[in-house]
Amino acid sequence: MNLTGTLAVITGATEGIGRAIAFHLGRAGARLAICARTADHVDATVAALRADGIDAIGAPCNVAEPAAVQGFAELVGKERGDALVLVNNAGIGRFRPLEELSLADWDDTIAVNLRSLYLVTRAFLPGLKRAAQASGSASIVNIASLAGRNGFEGGTAYCASKHAVLGFSKALMLEVRKQQVRVIAICPGSVATPFMDKQDRMRPNRERVLTADDVAQAVLSTLTLSDRAMVSELDIRPTNP
Repeated sequence: MNLTGTLAVITGATEGIGRAIAFHLGRAGARLAICARTADHVDATVAALRADGIDAIGAPCNVAEPAAVQGFAELVGKERGDALVLVNNAGIGRFRPLEELSLADWDDTIAVNLRSLYLVTRAFLPGLKRAAQASGSASIVNIASLAGRNGFEGGTAYCASKHAVLGFSKALMLEVRKQQVRVIAICPGSVATPFMDKQDRMRPNRERVLTADDVAQAVLSTLTLSDRAMVSELDIRPTNP
């Protein structure tokens, strides 16, 4: 896929991995439509992207709320048309032993990490199919985690949500591949981002873990493969953590 002139939608795009993906795809020629929960952060990120010469629009959106997602999808369609790339990046973590994990912690994690995957993908999928028919290929990238393959202490909610992301991605890939829509699940290990800083559990050595740019480069590499090829799942690990 040649990204020049294509439209990429990215959720959770104002910090960490999402922000890095936005800059990498934009610098590769994609036009961007981004969202995150906080309006000020969206505005600042859009301004930074435009200052870098990238065509970008953005809007605040709680990706766990159906009305908010539908509103964002309608805005993108009206302002920019059908997306050729969707990156489901928005995510949160609540890291506590199960007995200390409140129902609100559990519900918030599942809502942002999994419910949003359903809502956002469902809202943009018809346009992605139209774009794929016109251009030959479209792509959905779901940012999962190595926690979607393994468990860790204090990670019951987070690991459950990321295991589900992989299951969702595998099933959706089989549903839409014949319409030339690729579904790609990216599973990073520990990444030095503000998300990692918010974790209560022991943090890995920031000098030896992945950076957001490492993950963004991997996303860009999977998207720019030949349209006849698809990396359906990709694990990214620190070389020597």
